[in-house]
Amino acid sequence: MNVESIRLKNIRLQQNSILQKIFCLASNPNYESDQIQQLNQTLIQIVTTIEKICSNQQATPSSLTSSSRKIYSWLKFLTDEQYLQLHLKTTGYLLESAKKLLVIHGQKSLQVMIEITNLAGLYQSKRSASVADIMISEGFINAPKAVLQALVESALFGKSQDNTRLIRSFASTEEYIAVLLELDLIAEVVAENPQGKFYNLDELFDKVNHEYFAASLVKPRLAWSRINTYRKLGHYESARDKIVMSLTLDNAKVPEFVVEFVLYHELLHKYHGTKWVQGKRMVHTKEFRVSESQFKSYNEASRWLEKLTSGRCN
Repeated sequence: MNVESIRLKNIRLQQNSILQKIFCLASNPNYESDQIQQLNQTLIQIVTTIEKICSNQQATPSSLTSSSRKIYSWLKFLTDEQYLQLHLKTTGYLLESAKKLLVIHGQKSLQVMIEITNLAGLYQSKRSASVADIMISEGFINAPKAVLQALVESALFGKSQDNTRLIRSFASTEEYIAVLLELDLIAEVVAENPQGKFYNLDELFDKVNHEYFAASLVKPRLAWSRINTYRKLGHYESARDKIVMSLTLDNAKVPEFVVEFVLYHELLHKYHGTKWVQGKRMVHTKEFRVSESQFKSYNEASRWLEKLTSGRCN
């Protein structure tokens, strides 16, 4: 079966339905927790159905067409209830900010629709005489209020130097990029095969687990990505206890200790877990960084990764 061969006819309609439900909930600050759980279950059902469709064709979601895969990844991302809660909170704040700005500009009769989604750019806006549709990149789900206000003002009334600087500054942070990378890698696996051309992830796991975790970690699902990635070389998906390693590392030119270091980094995500502090998702905590620095070839491996991510090892 060719990669990117499965097209899902109704997936965009399903996404639009979810966006509408999120907007309706976010518009009402008094929504109940069971409404969130119901929406979460709807997302899980849609995602499960998509995965079954792929499985019935002896494929995985990585075989979806590019547009279908992008929507699937977004839906899958929101099956994490913490992300869904954050999505609702941010949508609500964006809507309130928009309403206040429209009153200030004497345009309070304008209807506003807010969508936070897996967008190619930072934000988009479509505006008619009566309706403004604002679409914002998922990377902004946990942005500071000043950045969110800048996004709304730019979308409604055009760019300003100060707002553009605020928006672009946040879009270059690790927090913003991490969200987009997580979306990118959700559906990037063709088959969960730990054996690459040069490196076997099962063997490397056993070695790293014995050396750094006293063989105490339960092995997660291990797989190579279907494509070379340079922005991010590994990803741990906690919901499915799965580590995806970039195909870029499965190369004779890349030393084994470098692959081990990336695997060790992802295993630390499993070991330390995710912490939420005041609504912010913390994965690279102080404890995480201390553990990471205990890798025997930490400095050398870090230098190698800098070269790989900058493309200097091609």
